[in-house]
Amino acid sequence: MILHNPYNHLPGYNCFGCSDKNPIGLKLEFEKNDDTVSAQWTPTHDYQGWNNILHGGIIATLLDEISFWALQTFLETSGVTSELNVKYLKPVHIDSGTITVTAKIKEKVTEHQYAFDAKLFDGRGILCAEGNVVYFVYPQAIAKTKFHYPGKEAFGL
Repeated sequence: MILHNPYNHLPGYNCFGCSDKNPIGLKLEFEKNDDTVSAQWTPTHDYQGWNNILHGGIIATLLDEISFWALQTFLETSGVTSELNVKYLKPVHIDSGTITVTAKIKEKVTEHQYAFDAKLFDGRGILCAEGNVVYFVYPQAIAKTKFHYPGKEAFGL
C-alpha cells in the first residue's frame, strides 16, 4: 500500500528526507507491506563520499527516515530520534542503481521508546547497511498538537 505524505501541504515543510518541495532532498515515497515500511531511491553522484560510493551520512539519513515512517505508520503517532546506530556492511556503489530501504518495529524499549530495525539494500539487492534506530515516541495528543500528526487516515491507511 502506497503511503500518502500528509505533511507536504504544511507551510514551511521542507524535510530533507521526504518533502517533495526540497530541491536537494531525497524526496522519498513510502509503501507499507504487512509489518514493514519500505522506500526506493536512486542515488546520484551529488550524494557521494568517495568516488562512486554513497556518503555514509546519506545512508544514515535513509535509515533514520524510513524508521520514522514505520513509527508513524505502525504506532500512529510521532517521535524524535534518540539513538541511531549504523553498521556499514558494504559500500553502496552509486552506479548499482535504485536503493531499497526497509524498517519495522524491533521492540518496545521503555514506555516512551521504541527500537526499529532498518536495512539498506543496493540496486543489486545486496544488504549494505543495517540500522538500530531508537525513537522517543510521543503520546498521540502531543504528536497532534506539537508535530502536526494528522492521524493514520491521512496516510491512506
